[in-house]
Amino acid sequence: MENTVNIIFKNESSADREQAVSAKPGDSILDAAKKAGIALDAPCGGNGSCGKCRIKIINGNVSSVQSRHISPEEYKNGWRLACAGYAETDVTVLIPETAAAWKNKIKIDNKSSHKLPVFENIDSGIKLIKITPEVPSVENPTADRERLLGKISELTGIGEPDITLYALRKIPGILRNGDFSVYCVLRCIELPDQTNSCTVIDVFPAGNNPAPVIAGLAVDIGTTTVSALLVDLADGKILASGTVGNGQIRYGADVISRIIESVLPSKNGEPGGLERLRNAVTGESLVPLIAWLCEMAELDSNQIYRTAVAANTTMTHLFLGIDPAYLRLEPYTPAFFECKSLCCAGTGLPTHPDAETPIAPAIGSYVGGDITAGVYSSMAFKTQEISLLIDLGTNGELVLGSDEFLMGCACSAGPAFEGGDISCGMRATDGAIEACTIDRETMEPKLSVIGAAGQIPLGICGSGLIDLIGELFRCGIINARGKFIREGKRIRRDEWGGCSFIAAYNNDASGGGREIAVNETDIDNFIRAKGAIFSAIQTMLKMLEFDISVIGNVYVAGGIGSGINIPQAVRIGMLPAIPVEKYHYIGNSSLHGAYAMLVSREAAAEIAKIGRDMTYIELSSHPGYMDELVAACFLPHTNGALFENY
Repeated sequence: MENTVNIIFKNESSADREQAVSAKPGDSILDAAKKAGIALDAPCGGNGSCGKCRIKIINGNVSSVQSRHISPEEYKNGWRLACAGYAETDVTVLIPETAAAWKNKIKIDNKSSHKLPVFENIDSGIKLIKITPEVPSVENPTADRERLLGKISELTGIGEPDITLYALRKIPGILRNGDFSVYCVLRCIELPDQTNSCTVIDVFPAGNNPAPVIAGLAVDIGTTTVSALLVDLADGKILASGTVGNGQIRYGADVISRIIESVLPSKNGEPGGLERLRNAVTGESLVPLIAWLCEMAELDSNQIYRTAVAANTTMTHLFLGIDPAYLRLEPYTPAFFECKSLCCAGTGLPTHPDAETPIAPAIGSYVGGDITAGVYSSMAFKTQEISLLIDLGTNGELVLGSDEFLMGCACSAGPAFEGGDISCGMRATDGAIEACTIDRETMEPKLSVIGAAGQIPLGICGSGLIDLIGELFRCGIINARGKFIREGKRIRRDEWGGCSFIAAYNNDASGGGREIAVNETDIDNFIRAKGAIFSAIQTMLKMLEFDISVIGNVYVAGGIGSGINIPQAVRIGMLPAIPVEKYHYIGNSSLHGAYAMLVSREAAAEIAKIGRDMTYIELSSHPGYMDELVAACFLPHTNGALFENY
């Protein structure tokens, strides 16, 4: 029998709560946390390159080499990387708040002026009617089912209504408990011959009882976060909303890491990679989120009769438990682009067993339903002027088009916009620097930090990084290549020739307990990410023989903090130099589109059409893309004329 050791995990934000896990020989502390479903951030997937899975050894022996992410002083005080630490004895480790905050403290934009779609007539296909069939008698002993369906046919004019087994099992008691007055939940569809059909999917006693709420759920499954809206399907009103971290994050920040993890086989009785990832997003993220939403709305989850889901192509495959391996292998073929509404029972969601689940369609391996839903939310597909949708997240997706055409692509921007690949980067949670200005003369920064008043900075998120690098460039502290060219007390050069800017010290009022410094490697990683976005825009425009002046509106989506500073993003060459009033920050457009699919069958049909009509561009195979990318990997660009107005 293999020797095992016990690892006790304590969370800094709730140190009174402990979770003990058994680790086998060869298991790293991160491996043990993954198996136990413990929230521990590991954007690099555990290869030691990101330094985000920091833990502190409270007691016990752990073998670990000193990482470049752990200073000698920190190493002496017990700090280690979980991915490189191996317990030799029973140990107790502390998970710092920054390593677990992604799970439930991610900030969602609150500065978007974009509103949820408004529909004059809510038509989800789910309806509630109240009927009072005749009470059976010796003279009229018609069965409950036929009695109920006959009355529905009489009231609705639908010829042959049907009933599900779930509802059929309930009707004998419900009819009699409600004195043969009953509320029926109907799912209605339009048949090819343009006649209507309906099925009873639930029943409730009426009598003196109030009408039950018929609810729906709109879900956006992002690579980093999962967001949802609980909605009253009668009027489209939002009953509750919430966001949690995607439990898959401990398997890597990007979709490629997840795909690689998904193909790992099962061993020692443990589930294989695909099942682990499916459970991470469903069991660990969606199930508790739905339970919380229902608690807030004082609603039983069985009253969720429709669930609309928008997600990128990889997330959709993993959510449904479909092998995504071929998404990353040439010719990059998904298992599906579009599928008809599925039954929630097959997805593992805790909703009504007969609830249907429309899925927003994808158009390519790396442009998924989150983008088709986002295009609908922006309404760019209905305007005569040419619009550009940019979704900034773990990946960068773009759509260019109008009411005459739509063209979409994805670029390998990497995780920099969500704090990955940045030494002091973090997600948009409490303690993240989300905005910054720098005094040109003194080089002193003024920071805006997510959290309550007095919150000390612990790192920097995407929106803060855009500001910081924009300010460093504006103040002449770095040059076009991202190299430091000024000296000052905030500039630190090390013995190996490296250089960094200290945004917050570890011993002053602004820094609290941890130094936050951005180095030239961080800046280079960010420049490549922003360059990928701008070069994708240029490539699509040139394919159509357009220039930047044709763009009428730019819709910026994504949750990288509290929104982005558009002038700063233009200054560094991330976004085109067009009038700032043409830019619109629209927040989580994927969730907005999922809401539209939920409450409107017409909107769901339009989103499906957007997916079919959009042309997918594979940038890596386009001959001019690499030249555009190289040119864009400067601040702001090798062609300064593109940004002369900024």
